[in-house]
Amino acid sequence: MQWEVVIGFETHAQLKTNSKIFSGSSTQFGAEPNTQASVVDLALPGVLPVMNKGAVEKAIQFGLAVGAVVAPESIFARKNYFYPDLPKGYQISQFEIPVVQGGTVRCVVEKDGKSEVKDIQLTRAHLEEDAGKSLHEDYHGMTGIDLNRAGTPLLEIVTEPVMRSAAEAVAYAKALHSLVMWLDICDGNMQEGSFRCDANVSVRPVGQKEFGTRCEIKNLNSFRFLEEAINIEVRRQIELIEDGGTVVQETRLYDPDRKETRSMRSKEDSQDYRYFPDPDLPPLRISREWVEQVRAIMPELPDAMRARFTSQLGLSDYDAMIVTQSKAMANYFEAAVAASTPDQAKQIANWIMGDVSSTLNREGIDISAIPVKPTQLALLLKRISDGTISNKIAKEVFAAMWQAPNDDDALADQVIEAKGLKQISDVGALEKIIEEVMAANQQSVDAYRVGNEKAFNALVGQAMKATKGKGNPAQVNELLKKKLAG
Repeated sequence: MQWEVVIGFETHAQLKTNSKIFSGSSTQFGAEPNTQASVVDLALPGVLPVMNKGAVEKAIQFGLAVGAVVAPESIFARKNYFYPDLPKGYQISQFEIPVVQGGTVRCVVEKDGKSEVKDIQLTRAHLEEDAGKSLHEDYHGMTGIDLNRAGTPLLEIVTEPVMRSAAEAVAYAKALHSLVMWLDICDGNMQEGSFRCDANVSVRPVGQKEFGTRCEIKNLNSFRFLEEAINIEVRRQIELIEDGGTVVQETRLYDPDRKETRSMRSKEDSQDYRYFPDPDLPPLRISREWVEQVRAIMPELPDAMRARFTSQLGLSDYDAMIVTQSKAMANYFEAAVAASTPDQAKQIANWIMGDVSSTLNREGIDISAIPVKPTQLALLLKRISDGTISNKIAKEVFAAMWQAPNDDDALADQVIEAKGLKQISDVGALEKIIEEVMAANQQSVDAYRVGNEKAFNALVGQAMKATKGKGNPAQVNELLKKKLAG
């Protein structure tokens, strides 16, 4: 039987506010346990929550960025469940009327060596408070409770069940991660829990309209683990069904060491939480004037920047999509173009998508930490254009710049001079080398003259080898053809 995978996402993005969503307690990460929990966070009798305006404005920014409806009025609700790290016995969240409704997130899905742009539909995004944290280590067999996170502002972003593979899910998660960081509403630190992904996974026979029974994989804190967990859970569900079993709706955890998902608890439905409007919080009313004030302070959005890059710089839609995958990459690209000329924008984009990105991946760092400044990259590419070095030699220069960086914008020239990499463009010198190559490879010369085009490529290769890669490729080709025709 052929199976179709169905994936929906719930992502908790911690909003970048100095204080919590309903109290004045600090949200700074890493403090000693229970040193950032006020009487409101502890739910002492008689305390009342007060809405954090900054958290609302960050939710508005997100809604505008994804083309969603920012609700003029939304309601806070009590979500009732009982865990030791939830002091009130309920979580303040939003249920029937969330602050952000609908919207889409655009991502690039890599599959079978091809790239596809896909829009992922959002159901909603709502404001809520985080719970505390249970600590199970170093407590002599006991569990400790740290309430520093209790009340931390979260934006829970929920998709429609429209993803059909782990690759799509990872592409969406990366695009969403990039977007919330682009907007500067979340720091995106997955290790610290600022950006947590829950994947709802089910399978169904191809052609079936009804969804299968879903399982939720909680708190996936890296894109690699996210992809692994989904693929493993898909395989588990398919094998279970094909062996005559039944998938049970439940919450599961991913164990990266054992490469398996395992049951955590039965999955609740909304009625199990007994939602009802929070009597301590009035409806959240957002005027059009407030929305426009927020819009006015927002950075240029990725879609607008892509449109500008295609119309003004001549980039393709795909190239524009790639160089705006993160704000840091877009800023690097723009700075390199500013230090060059607009007609080199395509060449700069190619280098960022090629050598720059591959080296960043190999070194395991983000472009915000790249040792080669955009102005230095611009000069390097200028030296290709003016014939000082070949594209092949430029890769060697780039590697040297990466390994021995400095702040001088002329770093590329320094490397070229120090390593003697300047391209040979002198006609007399190249003619002499070509004559020597032809004399040493008479068989290839004869083969070309009787119509074997491959022999020409072999002679070009020998000529470039003789120049140690420093011969001007265009001149080598032109002079070699003239000599062979003589």
